[in-house]
Amino acid sequence: MIAGHAPDLPEVLAHGLQQGWTFCCLDGTLIPSVRSAAPSEAGHDVWYSGKHHRHGGNIQVLTGPTGYPEWVSDVEPGSTHDITAARIHPLPALYPAAAAGLPTLTDKGYAGAGIGIQVPTKGPNLAADNQTRNVLINALRATAERANALLKRTWKALERITLDPWRIGAITTAALVLLHLQRPAR
Repeated sequence: MIAGHAPDLPEVLAHGLQQGWTFCCLDGTLIPSVRSAAPSEAGHDVWYSGKHHRHGGNIQVLTGPTGYPEWVSDVEPGSTHDITAARIHPLPALYPAAAAGLPTLTDKGYAGAGIGIQVPTKGPNLAADNQTRNVLINALRATAERANALLKRTWKALERITLDPWRIGAITTAALVLLHLQRPAR
């Protein structure tokens, strides 16, 4: 019920363009859950995140330049990489926004995301201009990490989901709506 009041990503991006956002940030987070026996065709547990060494669901979080969470995706199993989850959920809406002048800043896990998605350059011994670009991107998108923490720490229910893991998306979206209702007036 509550999750139904969340804005769609195109609405969030249109609002951001109207408000004069210079960029937005995209970051993935794992919402922990109890173990769910859901083997993939290859035999591994799809809800187990090897990166985090725990079970959960991958949620993509979009923030504005202030670092406040503005939109969350539906859930993908914890074994899903950020770039894969992004291709399914936010990237189709982020490309037109980038073409309209709203680039998206991400971490290195989104390498290959496409035009308008600014990803730090990978590799050792980078040229000075690439190092400077990485520092700038990482400094600007640090607020996205704050957004994930704000969402997960404000709502203790997101610390460990004991329901069906496919419900993580709706639960996280409801938490976002409630967080927006608590948002201080600007």
